[in-house]
Amino acid sequence: MTAVFEEEVVTKALVRYLRLPGLAGEFALITLDNGHDHTRPSTFGPGGLASLDAALDEIAARSPAPVGIGVTGKPFIFAVGADLSGVPSITSAEQAREVAQTGHRVFRRLKDAPVPTFAFLNGVALGGGLELALHCHYRTIATTAMVAFPEVFLGLVPGWGGTQLLPNLIGIDPAVTVVVENALAQNKMTPAPRAAKLGVADAVLEPADFLERSLEWAAGVLRGEVTVSRPDVARTAWDDAIARARAIVAARTRNASPGAVRAVELLDLARNGVDGEAFTAGTAAEDDALTNLLMSDPLRASLYSFDLVNKRAKRPAGAPDKKLARKVTKVGVVGAGLMASQLAMLFVRQLKVPVVLTDIDQARVDKGVAYVHGELDKLAQRGQLSQDGLNRLKGLVTGSLSKDVFADADLVIEAVFEEMSVKQQVFAEVEAIVSPECVLATNTSALSVTEMASKLEHPERVVGLHFFNPVAVLPLLEVVRAEQTDDATLATAFAVGKQLKKSCVLVADAPAFVVNRLLTRFLGEITSAVEQGTPVAVADRALDPLGLPMTPFELLTLVGPPVALHVAERMHEAFPDRFLVGEGLRRMVELGKSSVYSEPGVVDPDLAGIDAGDSPLTEEQVRERAVEALAQEVRLMLDEGVVQAVQDIDLCMLLGAGWPFWLGGISAYLDRAGVSEKVTGERFLPKGVASLPA
Repeated sequence: MTAVFEEEVVTKALVRYLRLPGLAGEFALITLDNGHDHTRPSTFGPGGLASLDAALDEIAARSPAPVGIGVTGKPFIFAVGADLSGVPSITSAEQAREVAQTGHRVFRRLKDAPVPTFAFLNGVALGGGLELALHCHYRTIATTAMVAFPEVFLGLVPGWGGTQLLPNLIGIDPAVTVVVENALAQNKMTPAPRAAKLGVADAVLEPADFLERSLEWAAGVLRGEVTVSRPDVARTAWDDAIARARAIVAARTRNASPGAVRAVELLDLARNGVDGEAFTAGTAAEDDALTNLLMSDPLRASLYSFDLVNKRAKRPAGAPDKKLARKVTKVGVVGAGLMASQLAMLFVRQLKVPVVLTDIDQARVDKGVAYVHGELDKLAQRGQLSQDGLNRLKGLVTGSLSKDVFADADLVIEAVFEEMSVKQQVFAEVEAIVSPECVLATNTSALSVTEMASKLEHPERVVGLHFFNPVAVLPLLEVVRAEQTDDATLATAFAVGKQLKKSCVLVADAPAFVVNRLLTRFLGEITSAVEQGTPVAVADRALDPLGLPMTPFELLTLVGPPVALHVAERMHEAFPDRFLVGEGLRRMVELGKSSVYSEPGVVDPDLAGIDAGDSPLTEEQVRERAVEALAQEVRLMLDEGVVQAVQDIDLCMLLGAGWPFWLGGISAYLDRAGVSEKVTGERFLPKGVASLPA
């Protein structure tokens, strides 16, 4: 193989030969290991594929021949697929095709082996790692392992046999779920029990002695004592499943993701089976798809996104020394509404410390505590909590009408009505009770944290912790540093965010911070176009070519018109020349409408006339106006120092607004589309970042 990935950490295929009880010959066991601890998962670049190829050569030359071949991984990791860090080294379509074909050729040796082959999934198996396992004849999986195909999420396709093997193993409909639906749902992974139920694995074993039990199981198969039966795959279900896949791709990417569209085509092709020429044709189609996608801007953009999420998010720019963080042993939550209750659930589940909610009446307090208990019950029902764990966490969540319960809290977060005077009063009441070291946090979406803290005796202890709804799902946490926030408070906020398993981004105390500021500007341009006379349907589909997960008016429904109006008014106060408050939005709030539509595609009759202006725009004009406004706002935010760098804005939009990975963050898209230079006179990112080299 001539392709070389610069600085590849080679995953070596280490072979040893074992004697298993009741077997006359040796059993060859391959262990995949890149020589690093579990924080650096094993991947396959050209060097890793060559090592596996050489290991299979060695086994093939062994005399007498082994009776079986097994593949497992280093502790906690089976393998997580292709070495994406080496993709920038691929500079030609010929190199891209070579990588695709080499993976197919090496993995197929396990499928076509003259002796039974086994994959022992001792840990996470993603992408190419899962594809390697699917080429084996049998699979065991540890109860703690997870499997997934993240490729479509990244703008790729499972390109080393996955689109052909999986549907022919577990059926086309569940394969659509794993390959397309889960990938487009923030790369959702499948836990071991579910994977086994689907048929991805043949046996589920405990992790403590997983390899020993797997070898015993394999020996049972080889002796004929263990029988693995798999149901026939129903070919009649193919059309319906593919139609479902196409509907998912259309709904979540507006068919703008080439990887997602191509993945569905490959799954459809798999109906021909995986025997002989059918499998050869299927893998050749995967080669074509990978070659095209590896040499595309969307793929390079998704790798930029991937790098932000996996590197920059783990080392937040501007965060103070983590040694300054104070320990948090009890959390107080002011408010017991839905957002406050979600926060309480997150804190108790991840920190496992006492969490107490307060509100203005007992009914609200009881409802908030009941919500948390109900969510914990759901985790237990799904097997994610033991009965003892459930009882312990429930016991940590309490409610009170008095803020006196915060006396020994280390962190108190408010999630009350978005009114400055209300929040200032809450903080004044809490400060009178808590210790001098207690951190006071606000979950405000748009108000000034500095102003909120201005009347306190110790404003340096106040920080913004802006979570996104739904709290349990969206991974972003905007950590807002007010003018007087000290380093100890900020370090504690970052430490808590990490414990909550959130990706933290430091933002300045600027109006609406990052995500809400950009989304409000974006929505404002759309609603303004409608009020000019652009039909609602035209404005709502104008951004479809970007492939955003929601249309503008779907986003408005999710956010909620009252919240959108509040933020819009706040932004109009701050920047009246750029942020307008639409009368249509005011009317929706006055009428209590959650959507502009009364039913799909039909504007609510009560909102008739919101597009009665006499200057309608085309879809292209609406889109142009919206993206140019975003470019202007990003430039202004950088000039104002809202974040450390444009990469932080991209990270916020990826993790807080669902901006597609394959667009590469908002700045990468604006650069690639030429909008950045048109509006600001310069690119946001250097050439070759998030796109093919010029």
